[in-house]
Parts: sequence; structure tokens; C-alpha cells
Amino acid sequence: MSDTVSIIDDEASVRDAVGMLLETNGYATATYASVADFLSAPFTPGAIVSDVRMPETTGLDLVRQLQSSEDPRPIILLTGHGDIEMAVQALKLGAFDFIEKPFELDRLLAAVKSAMETSVTSMKSTLELQELKARYGSLSDRQRDTMHLLIRGMSNKEIGLELGISPRTVEIHRTWVMTRMQAKSMADLVRMGLGLGLA
Repeated sequence: MSDTVSIIDDEASVRDAVGMLLETNGYATATYASVADFLSAPFTPGAIVSDVRMPETTGLDLVRQLQSSEDPRPIILLTGHGDIEMAVQALKLGAFDFIEKPFELDRLLAAVKSAMETSVTSMKSTLELQELKARYGSLSDRQRDTMHLLIRGMSNKEIGLELGISPRTVEIHRTWVMTRMQAKSMADLVRMGLGLGLA
């Protein structure tokens, strides 16, 4: 699936103009007349260019929804002069950039290029975290307990005392944890624990 710039604007002329500009510069695009249309469409990796002021759902509302659903796609907002305050608020919420209308073509292209580069990195991070969560989810309760204590730096003997099991049993759980988490070393396991927010 190729990365796509999703364009959301209630004005067809703006959608067409932005879409044509991006396509002539080599980007795949998808256009939507409303936030609702965009959110109901299948997920496409890439970046989003959205008007701030639209009927029903604003660009600001969209930023909030993307943040709450942990959507990794960067969003660039197109703003009219009176919407700067709203755009600044959107940046604080996690929008990638905002561009004032009428916008300079080079400014929009530079922002989209930067957003698409960021998207590749954030998508990779998101997929890695999902994979990490899936591996962690495959551990038994006892293996999770063992992992928590391992990343706190406790020895097999200390973990055994904490969990009321023998050091030999801890060693078995430890082996399973390392195998299922696909950790090559203890440092690797600690990094995974940090990524999962366990440490």
C-alpha cells in the first residue's frame, strides 16, 4: 500500500487544487469532503492535509480524534487568517504544521515532504510497538511478573524470594520471557520494558 496524502476540505475547488499540486509532484492523494468521510474510509498510511474550519467537525476536532486513537499520521492544517489561534491550539494538541491561506505552493510542498518523512518513522514505531505489545500479551501472568522484576535488575534468587518460587523455576520463566519477547540480551529486554512503559 503506497503512502498517501489525504486531503480534507469542504470546498471542492480547494481539494482539487491541492490534490493536483501534490499529484504533479509525485504524491498519491485521496480527497474527502468532510472529516466523517475521511474517518469512515479505510486506513491509508501517509500524511493528512485538512482545512481547519469546516462544518460539523473542525480540523481541531480531527487532531483530537487522531490523538485519542493513537493515529500516527501527521496532520497539516490549512488556516484562514482568523483561524491562527485555533491552529496554534492544534499544534499544542499534536498537529504537525499549519499553513495560512492563500498558501505558497513551495511552503505546502515542503510541509508535505517533511510530514511524509515523519510518517514513515512514526508508522514504523507504531508497528514495532504493536508487535512488542503482542509479544508481551503472549506471556503468562508468572512470566510477566518475572519480566517486571528482571527489568528492575533483580537476580534469579531475589525474584524467587519475591514470587515464592525456586531460582530454578525463575530460570525457566526467564528463558521463556527472553524467547517470547525475542530479546537478545538483558539490555534488549530492559529497552522493551521501557517501550511498554513497564519500567
